Amino acid sequence: MIRLALLCLVLFPVLATAQERRPSHCIALANAAPGLEYVQLAAYGAPLDEHTVRINYVDHSMFLIETPGGLTAATDFTGFMGPTTLIPDVVTMNNAHNTHWTAAPDPAIPHVLQGWAKGGVAADHYLDLGEMLVRNVPTDVRGYDSGSVRENGNSIFVFEVAGLCIGHLGHLHHEPDAAQYAALGRLDVVMAPVDGGRTLDLPTMIRVVTRLRSSIVLPMHWFSGHSLERFLEGIAGDFAVERPGSGFIEVSLRSLPSRPTVVVLEPTLLRDAE
Repeated sequence: MIRLALLCLVLFPVLATAQERRPSHCIALANAAPGLEYVQLAAYGAPLDEHTVRINYVDHSMFLIETPGGLTAATDFTGFMGPTTLIPDVVTMNNAHNTHWTAAPDPAIPHVLQGWAKGGVAADHYLDLGEMLVRNVPTDVRGYDSGSVRENGNSIFVFEVAGLCIGHLGHLHHEPDAAQYAALGRLDVVMAPVDGGRTLDLPTMIRVVTRLRSSIVLPMHWFSGHSLERFLEGIAGDFAVERPGSGFIEVSLRSLPSRPTVVVLEPTLLRDAE
């Protein structure tokens, strides 16, 4: 028995697979390491280094997250990501507006996570795929009638992968309360709507991403360069601003910037490699 126990201790590291999830630190604060890097030659579908995640900005508020083990997750999925045959492993959706969801997702998608309440019950997701954990924090949205509120009509989805906490704020209409901030924890990367009106006003959005202590902010949901530039001007005092000129970023715990940084990605529809 002693020999068998020793043999297991020796073999266990060898048998570990790339699909095991590296523990994240969403709820425990961690110091970011310097050296944000952009790998310009990489592209959607290309291999990834261990513990590195690729985030593709597809369109509007839709991103595709890729893991080293080959898992893919699409945020605020509308049903079309471009001329690609890709079937994501996970799609998340919010229905404050029809540009954030589809009523007819491809039935081949294994996991379709709706972010709004159904029958008065808030969405409650905790999907553990081994390499990636997907969970949600519900928030309210403005109702269809003036002055009304749809309770739990939106979800902030959090993707824990490669030791990172990646958050997508969805169609956020109010600043999270103390309990919601606590449930989110520290987000290393956050996708934030910066339209300045249909979601949150820009000063409040800046306060949200600052309080989340995010190392990287990816602006989304901007309808013109005007609202984007206003957001960048308002946040420039506390955040660095990077414009890599591409539609994706590759990030790991080691490559997180020492100073909080806004990375402006260019919306780019996905296309299969020829």
